[in-house]
Amino acid sequence: MKSNAKYVLFFVLPGMLMLLIFVIYPVARTFTLSFLNSEGEFVGLQNYTRIFSSRDIIDLQGFSRGFPLGALVHNLLWIAIHLPLTVALGLSLAVLLKNVKGGALIKSIIFLGMVMPMIVGGVMINFIFDRNLGIVNGVLSIFGITGKNWTAHPDTALLSLIFGSVWLWTGFSVVLYSAGLETIPKDYYEAAQLDGASSWKIFTNITVPLLRPITIVVITMTLLWELKVFDIVYVATMGGPGGASNVLALQMYTYAFRAFDFNRSAAVAVVLTLSTLVVSLSLLRSVKDEQA
Repeated sequence: MKSNAKYVLFFVLPGMLMLLIFVIYPVARTFTLSFLNSEGEFVGLQNYTRIFSSRDIIDLQGFSRGFPLGALVHNLLWIAIHLPLTVALGLSLAVLLKNVKGGALIKSIIFLGMVMPMIVGGVMINFIFDRNLGIVNGVLSIFGITGKNWTAHPDTALLSLIFGSVWLWTGFSVVLYSAGLETIPKDYYEAAQLDGASSWKIFTNITVPLLRPITIVVITMTLLWELKVFDIVYVATMGGPGGASNVLALQMYTYAFRAFDFNRSAAVAVVLTLSTLVVSLSLLRSVKDEQA
């Protein structure tokens, strides 16, 4: 047993050391920095007060004049629009393509958005909503509507990124829902059809309830991605114009590497971490309830 313990320690120690250096220490250091000022003095919650009173995070005047509304509000808008669209589209496409000839190929094409690096996705969103080259303006011109460079206008920049990211993320929910549909016994559908149930009743009374565990996972993973979205915004708009598409992760980067205010950046990082922890814990609780 002692000999085996030495071997276990030999293999585990390097991984634990890497975890300590690259995960545990940075997290602890970030948490500590959020309570200090630039001179290293303890200032309590001052950094948190500064970020939540800053127009970069919440711009109350924006609700009357329009964008920008602040990075935190933009993240909440991203969740409010992107989450239901991603879940609904993923479930709908998975159900529609289940028994369609060539459905696997179509799912693969949809999943390309997930395989593609999000930095490339941000560049493509710029092209999609470009005034001269974009497909959006191409479709609008068919109906005689004059388009614009959607990502360059404060009132449409954030919405362009959100709707563009729906295409990039929908493949994730499609794959999970498609796998979940394969686990539902066909007997349930056959019995419902014999009872004369309509397609809609079968969908709402059989498919949706039995896919609830999958839905929990899709919602949680999508929420986590929406809270920490950075690369798409950074590449497509850099949070502009005028902060109209700014998000928390980008604001954290801006505080740290443009303003060199690492304490405020650490405070934003802690807020993001706590938000993701709340979402993760809710997932674990929901999964536990499902298993019970």
